[in-house]
Amino acid sequence: MTPAADQLSLLGPAGPRHEAATDAARLVVFNAQHASPPRAYRQAEWLAGQDCADLLVVTEVGVGPGGAALTAALAEHGYASVLAPQPAAADYRTVLASRGAPLVPVPSGAGVLPHRAPAATAVIGGRPVLLLGLYVPSRGPKERRNESKRAFQAAVTEALPGLVASAGGLVIAAGDLNVVEPGHQPHHAVYGQWEYDFYRSFAAARLTDAFRALHPETAAHSWYGRSGQGYRFDHAFVTAPHSGQVRRCDYEQEPVALGLSDHAALALVVALDTPGSM
Repeated sequence: MTPAADQLSLLGPAGPRHEAATDAARLVVFNAQHASPPRAYRQAEWLAGQDCADLLVVTEVGVGPGGAALTAALAEHGYASVLAPQPAAADYRTVLASRGAPLVPVPSGAGVLPHRAPAATAVIGGRPVLLLGLYVPSRGPKERRNESKRAFQAAVTEALPGLVASAGGLVIAAGDLNVVEPGHQPHHAVYGQWEYDFYRSFAAARLTDAFRALHPETAAHSWYGRSGQGYRFDHAFVTAPHSGQVRRCDYEQEPVALGLSDHAALALVVALDTPGSM
């Protein structure tokens, strides 16, 4: 389980710029691109200004001054609950934050690089929501090509069914997966079957790609390589019974235009039914 010490809470945080919704789970997925402290403060300010950023999954957060600046700035901007796991060795991590319902850490079940896969529950409008943040390692250096990526993907694939089964409500799994979907346009020959199988593992665990639920035919990209070709790396999945409640799932390119990140942000809104209606 994630240590309680990883839960950062400040007494009397600044009031949030937007009131958290009680009838929907509203989430922004954001890649921090191992930001320096000045850019981290700008990132937090941008995130706090997004009306649907009640919940955050922030990936590629460092453990140095930039990561510390980001978590502190989020608290200053009204995110009273920030879950920032500390890796045992220097590595990037995934940070979860909430400006409304408190986050309660729960075991994600991912036994490899667990700081890249934190999980927490939040009660929104009387409904439990389980949030899993994911930052899949890149393919890695030549001498260890794909070793960490394969191991992490296998651990998440193994953990997903149990996590979903234990939740008893809406589950959102979101982050930078460093893989694209089968049939991605344009096609990128670098990806192997094992990487496409990881994408498919979410459906096997009864999780639906929220973007595809709303935009079944739309080609979209969250990161662009040096050649200018796009990749849909950043994803959000919701439990299949809730896929019809997805009201928004869109890529926001503004962070790239502002120099905040090399990834687009992903905004997700899932409507929640009222307690007792099921």
